[in-house]
Amino acid sequence: MINNNLFSDLIEYVPVGIVVHGPQSEILFANNKAAEILGLSTAQMLGKVAIDPAWRFDFPDGTPLSLADYPVNRVLKCKEGVWGMILKVHRPVAKDIAWVLCNAFPSIGKDGEVLQVITCFTDISALKHAEEALIASEERLNLMLQGANDAAWDWDLRQHSVYYSPRWWQMLGREPDELEPTEDLLIKLLHPDDYQKVIDKMNGLIDSTGPSAFETEFRLQTKSGNYLPVLCRGVILRGADGTPLRMSGTNMDLTERKASEAQIYQLAYYDVLTGLANRTLLMERLKAAIALCERSKQIGALFIIDLDNFKILNDTMGHDVGDELLKMVAERLLQAVRSCDLVARLGGDEFVIVMENLAIDERGAALKAKSVGQKVRGLLNDPFMLAGKQVRTSPSIGIALFAEGRPGLEELLKQADVAMYQAKEAGKNALRFFDPAMQAAVEERVALENDLRNGVLDNEFRLFCQPQVDASGRLCGGEVLIRWQHPVRGLVMPNQFIPLAEQTDLIIPIGEWVLRRTCETLVEWESHPSLKQISLSVNVSVNQVRAHNFVERVLAIIDDCGANPARIMLELTESLMAENVEEIIFKMNALRVRGVRFSVDDFGTGYSSLSYLKRFPLSELKIDQSFVREIASNQHDAVITEIIITLAKKLGLGVLAEGVETEEQLNFLLAHDCSYFQGYLFGKPCAIELFGSSFMDLMEPVSRHVRQG
Repeated sequence: MINNNLFSDLIEYVPVGIVVHGPQSEILFANNKAAEILGLSTAQMLGKVAIDPAWRFDFPDGTPLSLADYPVNRVLKCKEGVWGMILKVHRPVAKDIAWVLCNAFPSIGKDGEVLQVITCFTDISALKHAEEALIASEERLNLMLQGANDAAWDWDLRQHSVYYSPRWWQMLGREPDELEPTEDLLIKLLHPDDYQKVIDKMNGLIDSTGPSAFETEFRLQTKSGNYLPVLCRGVILRGADGTPLRMSGTNMDLTERKASEAQIYQLAYYDVLTGLANRTLLMERLKAAIALCERSKQIGALFIIDLDNFKILNDTMGHDVGDELLKMVAERLLQAVRSCDLVARLGGDEFVIVMENLAIDERGAALKAKSVGQKVRGLLNDPFMLAGKQVRTSPSIGIALFAEGRPGLEELLKQADVAMYQAKEAGKNALRFFDPAMQAAVEERVALENDLRNGVLDNEFRLFCQPQVDASGRLCGGEVLIRWQHPVRGLVMPNQFIPLAEQTDLIIPIGEWVLRRTCETLVEWESHPSLKQISLSVNVSVNQVRAHNFVERVLAIIDDCGANPARIMLELTESLMAENVEEIIFKMNALRVRGVRFSVDDFGTGYSSLSYLKRFPLSELKIDQSFVREIASNQHDAVITEIIITLAKKLGLGVLAEGVETEEQLNFLLAHDCSYFQGYLFGKPCAIELFGSSFMDLMEPVSRHVRQG
């Protein structure tokens, strides 16, 4: 029989429930803690057997223990202790459940039989409730994250380990841990444009003085190769000294938000019907364009374009057809401008074009703007197919130029609007500039172009020729020069119309006319004893040489006229040598085989590289008159001229000095072994029909000597 007095004072202070069972599982002793845990008083527990219905034990998963599995019964049967059983105790009296950790062990008599079973119960209800609360909290968190569609992640900065939730992988179209979840995985998946931003953000966060919470946006590459926009939010756990220990957060998929933002932006800044910029975006871009032109010191242009008679079409064919026309007009306007230009719709049938950095001078900017305006007119004059019918419309275009010191936004719009109404008043389908002086200049240019086209058709050009002499003073050649004999303008010099011809398609027929007239002259001179050995130099335009059929056209003209190719010198500019080198060399060689020779005009003023001198099949260099003009007074010009002569001689090329006007210049050139000369000292250009009679005195050598001092 157990001595209760011996144990009672000791075991009441032990925070463990202790129950002593006899060999028939009857309770012999229980301390107060056991009574508290099992829900009965110690008096009520004494004498009860283990299977008494006063309580019931379950496994942790709620499965009831069989009577044989009760700790006391297992010990009585096996005579071995039972350790660490976690049980749920149903307490009928208290009508609740307690969680216990149960250990039971036997006291064995000398005969080997069990005398007693001591059972210890540790109440772990609080611990289990905390565990259940944690599990419930985790479940709630997971549900919340699933509901929010966010992807959780965690980075242990001490252990250098990273956890990415299943949703994180799902966002990227991958299976969990499909890629190794290393610390640099995020960096590897970043969009290149976001790399530096994220690195800077992370460095700032890891700093011990940095913030504890953060938020940033970036893009991650998905398995398909596309980039997913995400919003990353997180917090940093820091140690007592501020050292970051852990970083945790979530990524939110921003795809829908970005799409919504793009849609909102589209609605805010773009016309719903045409997709062009609306007035809001126009004003922003126009303001930026004005600022850009002020910084670059260049000139821009603002176009206002109004469709003529649009209201009539809208009323007769219906608004649906009118809307289709506006969309087609928008598409054609986009074809007329550069990719950097803005095309906008103000409303109704009124459109706007903003062009930046056209030129540094007003005339150049106006000419470019005029060219674009004419292109717009051409595109909009072409018929439109609407509702199965051909529909025609036309634009009235107003243009205002803007640059540093020019009017502000609203005033600029008014100016372009005024110019547009002037175009309307001029009969529609027209273009007008706001600046009257510029309008006059543009009109003059248009008139000159029209006259020039008529001049080509009416054969209004005349060929002049300036003599070229050798070192003995004998006439050895001539440079043919074009003049335009206009019925009203009079004799127009080449510097007044050749630049315009270069900017249009007129230089080709004009250049071919010059070559043909030159060949005809050479054939006529064949019967002249003094002129039949004369060679003629012809300036050839860059545009002519670039034409794909340049060689064929030159040879066709020579053969058609029956001229001797060896008496033709084609003069090229240095700039031509700087591009499409192989193509130019091929064309020159094709003509050189037939006897045509080549000269570089104005040598030393253009393309700076000398490498072309050994690659191109050249016969002659022409020293530009800008070096010859001050050759006697300017040491630099004298040195450059001397170098050019020496270079030409070393390369086996002829060298001709242009602009020789004084004996002093001639003496210097002769002293430095220049081969050929051209300038007013020998004669001014004259009509080629009078060339022979005008320069008869140059057909015999002249005794010349170099003056000293």
